Amino acid sequence: MDKYINKTHTYGRLWMFVTLLVFLSVPTLICYHLGVSPKLITIAKGLSTVALVFYPTAVIEVLTYSPLLGVGGTYLGFVTGNITNLKMPVALSSMENAKVEPNSEEGEVISTISIAVSSIVTTVIIALFVLVFRPVLKEITAEGSPFAPAFQQVTPALFGSLCASYLAKHWKISILPIALLTFILIFAGNLAVGVLIPIGVIVSLLGAHIMFKKGWVGKDD
Repeated sequence: MDKYINKTHTYGRLWMFVTLLVFLSVPTLICYHLGVSPKLITIAKGLSTVALVFYPTAVIEVLTYSPLLGVGGTYLGFVTGNITNLKMPVALSSMENAKVEPNSEEGEVISTISIAVSSIVTTVIIALFVLVFRPVLKEITAEGSPFAPAFQQVTPALFGSLCASYLAKHWKISILPIALLTFILIFAGNLAVGVLIPIGVIVSLLGAHIMFKKGWVGKDD
């Protein structure tokens, strides 16, 4: 297992670096082709509006998601993207169905395979449906379309169905984080998901630990 982990880190770092180069090459080649270059002061002004939110969020997401996704799943997830909406639910659902725990050897394998398959299937499905629905895509997603409300509820529906199974099994330890996050959203409804998730994770861990020490919940709760 140690040999596998070390190789995964090696190849994972390599492909993270390659992916970063590919991302940066697109605007670089566009600027080169057009013979223009953005001013550093303009870039700094643009970054200043988002850096305070997205930079800490990026670090927090790695610290929060990595223990659940495992080594291979973390590299695959962060390279292919859409972790919160797709990769995390897929990995957790697969590990639950396989009856394995996150951060275990079995969980490492299941998480990596599920995220890899998810990435391949997602790419194929997106490519296929882009071609199929291209002629009518604007009409379907337009504000006046009867299908428009459905497109706005994809993420809530995904997490609602995933969350329901966990709440049913562990309802006692879910009361505190749900109550706190609901209270926060009432007064700060514009907080980013990347901020709310770490808060929920920390509160869940502390609440479960305190309730276990008090004898209010057992190992099976």
